[in-house]
Amino acid sequence: MNFFRRFRDAALVAALLAIPFFFLKANLTDPSRTSWLDRVVLQVSAPIQYAATEAAGGVSAIVEEYVWLVDVKADNEALTHDNARLRQRVRELGHEARENERMRSLLSLRDELPGETMTAAVIGKEVSPHFRVVRVRIDRGERDLLRPGMPVVSSEGLVGQIRRTWGRYSDVLLTVDRTSAIDVVIDRTGARGMLRGTGESDRYLCRIQYLQRTDEVEVGDEIYTSGLGQRFPSNILIGHVTRVMRQDFGLYQEVEVSPAVNFSAVEEVLILTAGSREQAVVEGLRDESLFGDRPR
Repeated sequence: MNFFRRFRDAALVAALLAIPFFFLKANLTDPSRTSWLDRVVLQVSAPIQYAATEAAGGVSAIVEEYVWLVDVKADNEALTHDNARLRQRVRELGHEARENERMRSLLSLRDELPGETMTAAVIGKEVSPHFRVVRVRIDRGERDLLRPGMPVVSSEGLVGQIRRTWGRYSDVLLTVDRTSAIDVVIDRTGARGMLRGTGESDRYLCRIQYLQRTDEVEVGDEIYTSGLGQRFPSNILIGHVTRVMRQDFGLYQEVEVSPAVNFSAVEEVLILTAGSREQAVVEGLRDESLFGDRPR
C-alpha cells in the first residue's frame, strides 16, 4: 500500500514538473521544427494562456485605474484649493478696485466743493424693519471739531448733515429723514422749493414743498441744493423727480424725489467743515428771492 502511494506521489511530482517543461519547450521551439507533441501542447495551452493573459490584463487595468484615480483625486483637491484661493483673491481685488474708485471719486468731489472738507468712513447703519437705512454713523466726531448741521456728501450726491457728535463718532441725518429740510433748485428750470424727507421705512423718498403751480417740472428732472439757507453749498445733487402732483386749486404743486445716493451702499463720505456756510451767504446775497428763478 505504501509502495503504491509513494509511486503515485512520485508520478504526480514528475507530471507537475514535466507539464511546464513541455509548455516552455513548445513555445520556444522554432515553428518550422515543432513535433506532434509540441503541437498538441500548444493547442492545449492556448486557451489557458488566453485566459491567463486576459485575467492578468484585467487585474493590471484595475490596478492602473485605481492608481490613476488616486492621482486624479489628489489633483482635483489641489485644483479645488487653488480655485478657491484664486476666487478669494479676485473678490479681494474687486473690493479694492471698488474702494479705490470710491476714493478717487471723493477726491475729485473734494476739489469741486467750496471750503474745507474731511473724509470719514461709515462704521454703522441703523436699519428699518424693511431693511432701509434710516441713520448712518461715521468715525469722526467732536474730537475732529465736527458740529451738528455740517453737510455730508458722497460721490453720488448729498447724504445729509451731521445730526449729533460725541467723542470720535457722529450720527448723520439723511436727506430722506422727516426732520430734514433743504432748500433746492430744479436744474433744468431754476425753480426753487423746500425738500423734506418723508421718513418712510419701506422706501427712500423726499418731497418738494412750496413749489409754485406755475413752475415747470417733469419726471426725470435733477434736483440740486440751491445754496440758500446758510447751510449747504449750491450745486450738490440730491436726486431725480419721480412724480409730479398738481392739484386743481392752491398755490403750490407737490413733487416726489428719489435720492441719488444709495444709502445702503455708502462706505465713505466727505464732511464740509468750513467754507460752505460763507459760500451760502454769498449765494443768498446774489439772489433776489427764495423762490425766484436762478440763472445757471
